[in-house]
Amino acid sequence: MIYANVEKIIFKNKQNIPWNEVEQYLKKYIGQLFIVKEYGDVIHITGEFPDEFTESQYTKKLRGGLAKAKANSGQVIGEMIENATNRRWTENKDEKHKIEASGGWYRYDIGFTIPVDDAGTIRRNVYRATAVVRIKENKLHLYDIINIKKEASTPL
Repeated sequence: MIYANVEKIIFKNKQNIPWNEVEQYLKKYIGQLFIVKEYGDVIHITGEFPDEFTESQYTKKLRGGLAKAKANSGQVIGEMIENATNRRWTENKDEKHKIEASGGWYRYDIGFTIPVDDAGTIRRNVYRATAVVRIKENKLHLYDIINIKKEASTPL
């Protein structure tokens, strides 16, 4: 897996992530599209993405370092999508997404790194996550980033 490198921590607080600021930051991606190199899939960023990224049930449960990691991963959305792997399809089972995800969902494995200042020495924490992409009328739309897990191995 190729990891996208977050170069600078712009959302620093672990306890109270300013999710409204993260949402505003993510709005810059609306209207953009990214191509998953491995599959040639074209993934569109629509107006629902910033809201879902910051307000999803998954996000609301995040605390501490994982919340900070998710907030800062927004800086490398394009690179994470381009390097996504392990695409898998699931049908839509949720009535509330009956129209928006009429073609089901794709999930991709993605990864990113976050810089950590360890007493003046910069190292990188490594994270794996899942990009959730909804399928509507054969168009792919990034929906959320979930299942963020810090790698237990030695940081980079």
